[in-house]
Amino acid sequence: LGCLGSTRTHAKRLDRLRAAGTTESQLARIHAPVGLDIGAKTPAEIAVSVLAQVTRVLRQG
Repeated sequence: LGCLGSTRTHAKRLDRLRAAGTTESQLARIHAPVGLDIGAKTPAEIAVSVLAQVTRVLRQG
């Protein structure tokens, strides 16, 4: 699962999920912030950065 947002936003997200009873093994499956850091600003650029990360994971494991 990939989630958009800053590192700070992700930390808050994890806190909320822990409070809701989500296990650490479940939390470990979340990739955030999702996408390669290419300085993306527009929705199209963000989509490219996410697909680039997916491609890297598929190719490099």
